[in-house]
Amino acid sequence: MEALYLEIKNMIIDTLNLEEVSADDIETEAALFGDGLGLDSIDALELGLAIKNRYGVMLSAESEEMRQHFYSVATLAALIKSQQAHSMA
Repeated sequence: MEALYLEIKNMIIDTLNLEEVSADDIETEAALFGDGLGLDSIDALELGLAIKNRYGVMLSAESEEMRQHFYSVATLAALIKSQQAHSMA
C-alpha cells in the first residue's frame, strides 16, 4: 500500500499544481480538505477526474460515501484497491 500512497500523493501534487508541497508534506491519514491539506470542491473535481483516468475508478458525484473516500490519501487508496479487486473478479 505504501507505493500506492506515494503514487496518490504525487498525483495530487501534479494534478493540482501544488508546487510548494512535497509527498512528505501530505500525511497519509490526514484530511485532504478543510483544515487538512486545504483542498476545495474544484480540487475534488480535478482529483476525481485524475483518479478515474489513471485507475479506472468510477466515482459518483456528491454522495456522502464519495466524500468519505476522498477524506485522505489512505481512504482514496482503499477505494482504488477495492475497485481494482472488484474489476478483476
